Amino acid sequence: MHGERILSQNGLSALVVPEPGEGEDITDWYGKMQTQEDTGKKPYLSLVTPVFNEKDCLVELYGQVKKVLKELNRTYEIIFVDDGSQDGSFALMKELAEKDPAVRVVRFSRNFGQTAAMAAGIDCARGEVIVTIDADLQNEPEDIPLLLDHFEKGADVVSGWRKDRHDEFLRRKLPSLIANRLVSKFGGLKLHDYGCTLKAYRAKNIKRIALYGEMHRFLPALVVREGGNVVEVPVRHHPRTLGQSKYGLERVFKVFLDLFLLKFISGYATRPIHFFGFFAFLLFGLGTIAGGVTFYNRYILGLPGVNLLPLVMLTMFLLTAGGQTILIGLLGEIGIRTYYESQQKKPYVIDEIVGEENR
Repeated sequence: MHGERILSQNGLSALVVPEPGEGEDITDWYGKMQTQEDTGKKPYLSLVTPVFNEKDCLVELYGQVKKVLKELNRTYEIIFVDDGSQDGSFALMKELAEKDPAVRVVRFSRNFGQTAAMAAGIDCARGEVIVTIDADLQNEPEDIPLLLDHFEKGADVVSGWRKDRHDEFLRRKLPSLIANRLVSKFGGLKLHDYGCTLKAYRAKNIKRIALYGEMHRFLPALVVREGGNVVEVPVRHHPRTLGQSKYGLERVFKVFLDLFLLKFISGYATRPIHFFGFFAFLLFGLGTIAGGVTFYNRYILGLPGVNLLPLVMLTMFLLTAGGQTILIGLLGEIGIRTYYESQQKKPYVIDEIVGEENR
């Protein structure tokens, strides 16, 4: 391959990186490829990349991000999170880590999903800034400096917006469009593109957010809930040429469920009785109306009781459901108090204490 050198080769793949210049010693050249010695110092930037069966993309991705990060003139680390790949991706990432001390690989025992991979990478990151990027080569690593420019102006999250997106309309773009509209409406933060993985986070903000299920797509909204600020910037997007997409129309249904959870977490996590109480009073109200109609038909209009049996059953159902919903809210209140008090957690987040050094 012109302009590239094969450093090693195994039964799975060949590791190919840019070739050194003419007359340049390979040892000197490889030393320039390194970011920093492993001195234990914290890097400025941590690049987190979830990987699931992306062997064909990894070498090119590594070369691209290495070039961009080197030009930043900042210390950095690259964290690959292998989410249970079965195509030899881990062997390739391990090879990269053995040759480059700036690379770390986190391997899962099985496939846990992108949210878990994101959470693991964020937990392992040591940098002040955490940048996330997909491994499928559809994000443009050269946009990372653009994110950092806005980040250094004070943003807690700089979110990429794939303004000119190169994906199938029905299978990828339409579900994403629906999801973005829903999340923007109910999530408390209006963004054009929640699904773009290319984002920059302030480490102190993102590390205190616990991620479960498939909540990674809501990270900007969760940061806003913690008191942070978000900036959205257009970034480049490339069509997928290697590997296979892992997403489809089923994402829309998952977003509906996750959005319901996000709304609950954002507004009612510490006061579930208010959330369930709303539905309880709604059910009580409908039950009262049904009961009033039953009473009117039976005692005012004199209709036979057997004809009113469906209304009686509906009244009983609505009133019973309302009572059960109230009980669920009370159990939620007890659970919340047990959660916070048993672990000595607080229902708030302190970002800074001025004057603490004078104590």
